[in-house]
Amino acid sequence: MKNLIYFAIPLIIAVLVAVFVHNWLSQYDDPGYALLGFGHWSVESSLVIFAVAQVIIFFIFYMLFRFLGWLMRFPGRMKRKGKRIKFDRSQEALIAGLVDSAEGNFEKAEKVLIKHAANSGAPLLHYLTAARAAQSRGDLDKRNEYLDKASAQSSDTDIAVGLTQAELHMNGQEFDQALKTLTNLQSIAPGHATVLKMLHQAYHLVGDWEGIRALIPSLHKNKILIEAEIKLLETETYSGLLKKAAESNNAKVIQECWDKVPEHIKSAQGLTTIYFAAMIEAGAGREIVEPLVNTLLKHWDATLLVLYANIEPEENLKHLQTAEKWLAVHSTDAVLLRILGKISFACEQKEKAEQYLVKSIANEPTVAAYQLLGDLLVDKGEIEKANDNFRKGLKLASNQVVDSANAFVGA
Repeated sequence: MKNLIYFAIPLIIAVLVAVFVHNWLSQYDDPGYALLGFGHWSVESSLVIFAVAQVIIFFIFYMLFRFLGWLMRFPGRMKRKGKRIKFDRSQEALIAGLVDSAEGNFEKAEKVLIKHAANSGAPLLHYLTAARAAQSRGDLDKRNEYLDKASAQSSDTDIAVGLTQAELHMNGQEFDQALKTLTNLQSIAPGHATVLKMLHQAYHLVGDWEGIRALIPSLHKNKILIEAEIKLLETETYSGLLKKAAESNNAKVIQECWDKVPEHIKSAQGLTTIYFAAMIEAGAGREIVEPLVNTLLKHWDATLLVLYANIEPEENLKHLQTAEKWLAVHSTDAVLLRILGKISFACEQKEKAEQYLVKSIANEPTVAAYQLLGDLLVDKGEIEKANDNFRKGLKLASNQVVDSANAFVGA
């Protein structure tokens, strides 16, 4: 229809011009004539016919050149039309691939996405979605191939491709590869929020507390986490570092790790407990007696009391006297009475130890107190009474196991 209009308009104009010329010349009595000569040939015609013929010839040549121009442009137009058709099909393929992937038809999604990726306006989406589909069906080689093709599209897509690659590695439990990719991305975009979040997640999954410690300033600077979350993360991180140092069973390593903990984190509940327990386990309990006592005075804690009782002091009697001072404030504390019984037993003050242990059980019966009292009575030669306390301890432990099991079933 469009081409017909292009033909009809010049034709109408040519006819109108021809009519106008004919009428204009015909009004004269002697409109004249035209004579054309070429070699021995000559053509003579009235001026009216000659003028009208010129208009018609102009129209014919005009349409001829228009047609030739159309023929020359035809291959390009067909090529563009073909590209447009392929592009439209690729867009339809992308939508179909995304739908199939969402529905779990991973193999079908992968095929349709890759088939039309080259003709798409967004080939990156095709390759990344195909990579996810390939991983979902367990073909890691194909996944890596598609990721490489996505990366080759443009250097500007390094972050997008890298994040997808890291995510797929993490989903596949390939944490070393994920960390390698994310570390590289961080060097490209140090403040990228998603990169930092995924790095944090990856370090946490592999238990790399040193990596998280190094990452915390970036998380804080770029406001990835709020202040409360940063403090919680710092506490968790330094707890992990202390536990890792404790595995060395080397007091020097543990102390060096503790010295690196920021002051505002050292006061966090539980962190000092890890440090004191690690030092005691490493045989350096005497070095932390004073800080442990100072911590207890600021924050009364049953776990710290137990740790205090596990220290092998230079002087047992002085150790006992220090603990007995706490009775003035915590005279009914079952844990304090129990550890006083333990330390008194170590000081060979058996009668005092028995009194403390009996009071502890009266306030709050515990398996540990029954065990200590039984050991003390065995040492005193009172076997029957010792066995009675051992039985009570075993019964209490059994009841606690049953209660825990019932609570678990009820939950």
